[in-house]
Order: sequence, then C-alpha cells, then structure tokens
Amino acid sequence: MLDNITKIKKLDSQNMLGSLQLLSKQVEQIYNTAQDLKIPTNYKNIQNVVVLGMGGSAIGADLIRNLFSSELKLPVDIINGYDVPKFANSKTLVIASSYSGGTEEVVEAVKKAKIKKAKIVVISAGGKLKAFAKRNNLPALIFTTENNPCGSPRMGLGYSIMGQLILFSRVGLLKLSQKKVKEVIKTLAYYDGLFGVLTPEKENIAKQLARKTISKSILYVASEHLLGNAHIAANQMNENAKRMAAYFAIPELNHHLMEGMMNPASNKRSLLFIMLKSDLYHKRVGKRYDVTKKVLNKNGIQNEIYNMKEKDALLQACEALVLGSYISYYSALLKNIDPTDIPYVDFFKKEMKH
Repeated sequence: MLDNITKIKKLDSQNMLGSLQLLSKQVEQIYNTAQDLKIPTNYKNIQNVVVLGMGGSAIGADLIRNLFSSELKLPVDIINGYDVPKFANSKTLVIASSYSGGTEEVVEAVKKAKIKKAKIVVISAGGKLKAFAKRNNLPALIFTTENNPCGSPRMGLGYSIMGQLILFSRVGLLKLSQKKVKEVIKTLAYYDGLFGVLTPEKENIAKQLARKTISKSILYVASEHLLGNAHIAANQMNENAKRMAAYFAIPELNHHLMEGMMNPASNKRSLLFIMLKSDLYHKRVGKRYDVTKKVLNKNGIQNEIYNMKEKDALLQACEALVLGSYISYYSALLKNIDPTDIPYVDFFKKEMKH
C-alpha cells in the first residue's frame, strides 16, 4: 500500500500529499511575502509575548518557544482560549494566529488584547482577523494558500512556523538570516525526498514507523528544542490518522510516567512510544533515553528511538517536522482513512454554532 502511488492518491482524495511535498515551498512563499511587511518601531519596546492560536495555528508557536528557549530574552505565552492574560498591557506583543482568520477563540481574544492596548500583529490567510487588522490599522502578515492544496491548517505549518519566526525576528527577539531560511528550505525538501512516497518502505523509516502504529496509541517523547515537534507529531496523528496520541518530555516523564506503564495490562498491546533523540540534548538527558527504553522494555511496551541526523537545532526541528507529518499520513493510509477529513472536529464546530 505505502509504495503504491496510485492507491495512495485514490485514498488521499483531497491531496494532503501535495501539502506535504510543498512544505518547503510554504516557507519560501511566506518569507517572500513578509518582505513587504512593515512592523512599527515601537513594537520592539515590549516586555513579554502572547501568541493567540488554536490547533494547527498554535503548534508552530510551541515549536518556536522550545526551539529558541535559550535565545529568547522575553517570556512567551501561548493562549489556547478566549481570554488574554491579566498581565497583558501596552508592553505586550500579541501575535494573533489563525489560518482561516475566523477561529472564534482567537477572534474574541484579540479584541480583548486591543482593549488592553497590546501591540498586536496578525498572521492569517484572511477572514475576520484580516478585516480586524485592516480596521484597526494593525500590521498583518496575510498569506495565500496555494502551497497547501488540502487546505488543512495542520498541513500549512510552513506558513505559520516561518511566519511567526519572521515576526519574532522583526521585533528583535531572535536572529533569522536569509542564509538560515535557505538552509531550512533545503532541509525540508531533502527530508521530503527521504520520507516521501517515492522512497520504498524498506528504505523509508517514516513508512516503517507508521506500520508499527497499527492498533496502537502513540506516545511521542522529546526534549529541549524538539519538544514542540513532539506536540506537532501527536496533533497530526490525532487529526490525520484519527488515532489516539499524546506527547511527553524527558526528563519530566521519568518522574512519574514510568510507574504508569504497569497498568492496565493492555498497555503492552496498545502503546507505542516514538522517541526523538538528539546529540544536542544535555548529556544527562541523552542517557535518560537509553534508561527509559530499558524501563519500557521491562514492561513489555513497544518503543522506537529515532536519532536525529542533522547537527543544527533548527534543522533538526525541520527533520522531525517532516518525519512526524509523514508518519501520521502513512498511518492514516494503512487504516484506509482519508487523512484530510476531520469528521468530529467538523461536527463539533457545527454543534457550537447552534
């Protein structure tokens, strides 16, 4: 199945594969779009950052927060809801992120941020957020979505991640050179080739890991700069493969989750740990992966460690992003599921409108 491109395209009726293959193009597109974006100089006069977003529009910010934790000089809070923090004021940068521009939580929260006189910038493909920004004369990074043919926000992460990286760099919170952006684009394209549909399963670790997800709930594990990637991978597994998945951090999980492996007995049949290991982790953290694997083996729980190949933290995040995306995609195909459809999310949204 995973090596049969005809069957894949028939099942993938909304072309999520196209979105996967165009991830590097999303990055290139929004980087070029952002060249015309003007950020007021007083936006650098801030004390904290608040990102408003839900689902696929928020997980990019989580990746950035973890990836650049040692570089960011100000605290970054991600708000997945209708409110803004009490501390938000005129020294707060608020990034309102919604792929559609109509996410109700973000639309309501950004209005409250305006009342608090926060410095607001919008990133969106349009909708109510675009109109809000125009009405209030706010800077807005508005992008078109031609490089995300399936239309799912969770597969348009090139837009949200690079877009938010650009916003962070424009206000002086981190450095992002044109050279580094080109490296990101090149790395994403490289791993698309490595993990993509044209690479046969016997040579493709993404396909191999996806096959191991059959009949399993997935627990992604990562640390430090890759923790945001574990979050993204779990979310994509939920939505694309319609499979139970969550993520945990080492060393934190070593202080509680180890005991939770013992019960129920069905854990041995139903769980798969996928651990993202990096040579860039703290030395003691690296050792914890090996010991964690021993504990899982003692409990008879299936587990896999993926060792990052890249030597740079940002490029490792790119590697992990492509890997996790393809694992969720292949996992869906193996269960004969169209990965783009999200019937229960759609049902929920309709019910909330009543």
